[in-house]
Amino acid sequence: MKKLRKIIADIKNLSGEDPDQLQALLWQLICYSPKMPPRLHQQKLLEEAEITSLKIHDQYFSQSDLNINCFKWGNGPVKILLSHGWGSKGCDFSEMITMLRANKDFEIWSFDAPGNGSSEGEISNLFLYAESIKQLFIHAGTPQVMIGHSLGGMANALALQQSNAYPQLLISIAPMVNLKENFIASMEAVNTSSEAQERFFADFERLFEQKTEYFILNKIYDFSDQLKHLLIYDSNDLISPSSYIEAFLKDHPETSASAYKETSHSKLLTDPRVLNEMDLFIIKNIH
Repeated sequence: MKKLRKIIADIKNLSGEDPDQLQALLWQLICYSPKMPPRLHQQKLLEEAEITSLKIHDQYFSQSDLNINCFKWGNGPVKILLSHGWGSKGCDFSEMITMLRANKDFEIWSFDAPGNGSSEGEISNLFLYAESIKQLFIHAGTPQVMIGHSLGGMANALALQQSNAYPQLLISIAPMVNLKENFIASMEAVNTSSEAQERFFADFERLFEQKTEYFILNKIYDFSDQLKHLLIYDSNDLISPSSYIEAFLKDHPETSASAYKETSHSKLLTDPRVLNEMDLFIIKNIH
């Protein structure tokens, strides 16, 4: 968080005096993922995991191979993959992992995406998340259940779209729906001018060779007939606004959905009501 606070302070102190330096800082603002060390119970969970290192290629930023750390608990026949959100890590699913480990039929995988947790990389992006998921498919096989939180929910959808390999069940927890609007909110929070934002998005589209309008879950999620999907969200979420999620649900009425109150974007991962609903959904629908 210390580095992110410095990035924000540097942007605010520029006052539009150096447009090129501002753009460099905006890339840091958008693509730098704050790292938080594991808490004591999370560290214990990691010590009980089987750890594997996989390589993915970062063609966008470092132009090099990056090592990502993956974690496995259990050896059951049902594989479950957990994909974390931005500024997060695999062990942030600790309460969920503990719950799932109680079922001996489950083999649970999580990972630290590039630039997050213990994995290599200074900055990250959605494509690197999705590439990590696809490498896990190759290493461990396509899971029967995929669970994603926030950006991890969108990354799951992108990886499935690109690989044409599908789980039986997909669970999305407060998934990111409109990445461009999220970027705009981040830039407006540091008083970035519309001209500077337009330049950033033009550079973004050149680098990724994609229009920013593509980074919408409604457009990525084009395989609803391949699986059962449960979407869980917080009605008052400011990070993944319910208006975006409800627009997605309107486009995809076949998706089961539950809206919770008196929780938050991050607390959905630890809310006993959410954990219980997910457990029942998996047990009822897996075969």
